[in-house]
Amino acid sequence: MTYALLSNQSTGYGSTSFPPPRPFQSSAHDALRAGLKAGHKNQIVMAPTGAGKSYLGLRIAHEALVKGKRAIFVCDRTTLINQTSEAADAYGLHEHAIIQASHWRFNPEYKFQIASAQTLKNRGWPDADVIIVDECHTLMAVVTDHITTCRAAVVGISATPFSAGLGRLYSNLINATTMHELTQSGVLVPMKVFSCTKANMNGAATAGGEWTDKAAEERGMEIIGDVVSEWCKLGQDRKTIVFGSTIAHCEEICRQFIAVGVMAAVFTSRTTATERKELLDEYRKPDSVLKVLVSVEALAKGFDVPTVSCVVDCRPLRKSLSTAIQMWGRGLRGAPGFGKDDCILLDHSGNILRFMDDFSDIYYNGLNELDSGEKLDKTIRRDEKDHEAKGCPGCGFSPFGRRCISCGFERVTPSLVQSDPGEMREIMLGKKKLADDARHLWDQLCAYAARHSAPEKQQGRAWHLFKDMTGKEPPAHFRFDGDLNTPITKNVLGKIRSKNIAFQKATGRA
Repeated sequence: MTYALLSNQSTGYGSTSFPPPRPFQSSAHDALRAGLKAGHKNQIVMAPTGAGKSYLGLRIAHEALVKGKRAIFVCDRTTLINQTSEAADAYGLHEHAIIQASHWRFNPEYKFQIASAQTLKNRGWPDADVIIVDECHTLMAVVTDHITTCRAAVVGISATPFSAGLGRLYSNLINATTMHELTQSGVLVPMKVFSCTKANMNGAATAGGEWTDKAAEERGMEIIGDVVSEWCKLGQDRKTIVFGSTIAHCEEICRQFIAVGVMAAVFTSRTTATERKELLDEYRKPDSVLKVLVSVEALAKGFDVPTVSCVVDCRPLRKSLSTAIQMWGRGLRGAPGFGKDDCILLDHSGNILRFMDDFSDIYYNGLNELDSGEKLDKTIRRDEKDHEAKGCPGCGFSPFGRRCISCGFERVTPSLVQSDPGEMREIMLGKKKLADDARHLWDQLCAYAARHSAPEKQQGRAWHLFKDMTGKEPPAHFRFDGDLNTPITKNVLGKIRSKNIAFQKATGRA
């Protein structure tokens, strides 16, 4: 059973101060209503930084409340509870309660409740007709288990709905707007990228295909002096957020900023609620003496201070495009009246180079379907292409991927597949699929060789296995990468084992 999100009936929530919706916000609501009528109980709205996710979510709640229905707004962290409550008050939704122990706003009788997922896990879910899940890509069992069985209409909201399994929880994806459209309209500001001294991640330890926090911390510690000195040259006097790899990394970055006379503070999971309030109250001031906040992830989601105009990325990633987009987005929001014309990204991680192709696609197009985002956060990016040297042929913006995020120039390469037909196609053995494409097969064979061959024989083993399976030598630009975490498919492993058995029989060692 689903419920309409709009009604003219008033039950005490009719008097609000919502500003008129922007055209894309209205169209997103129209799409939600159409989705409900089509039978989609659980839907996701993809809304980039600046699209007004809180506005969208609270307006959806209001439209249910004016019909006398019950609504819950779910935050993925307790730190966002008060921020959401303040936004509700600003829009005139004063009759709301907060589900939180000892909170002065606790009142189970109110039809509108704001809660964190953590609190709902401990206290249980109240009955509701509409549930709004903020940052719905953060999959928590207390939420995912409930929304699949409850009677409520569910609206998930996220700038990066890339998590695995979202397509099984939600049946409809709505792109509210794109980062490009928001930049064109002045809601977001352009990003100006400086590719700075980077941590050398060659050979760094990985887990699940991503660099480990410890490895990223150790490599990042080596360039902190460059981080501070290059900020002093390029980002000085700009309100700044720095993203580090670990809390220890963030603390050392902060110490070195303070050592050169720059007021900085660490904002992490260890920062107490009182400290957080004091820091944010100061940081939000237009003339704040606090110039730099340093964080791992606490500031990456749902943190909006429009006067931030510099982001320093010191957290190298190979897979998580969603994390990169969340970090960079902290500085892209426009700030009318404050003279903010752009956001400087100081890239000490190499992330902008690794993710530029996929980022530019999201920048212009959003997502086509829910599970396409999952693949973006599973793919390992390697430092093979020198985007810096190329630049955009249209305007010179660097780095340049398939499409320039500055002028829109798009690189067209119709001959890419023709020049090496096998590289971009699925690798099949009879009716069995071995790999998504040639590179996927090569990665699996590198992982196998690294586990089962002596170091001096690993590259040769991978090379010969590739040629045996495909009938061709691996492309010259395929470099050996002994990443032990690349999953080896059942069919590839079976083919290797059959070759091993055949070899043993041929040599009389079966």
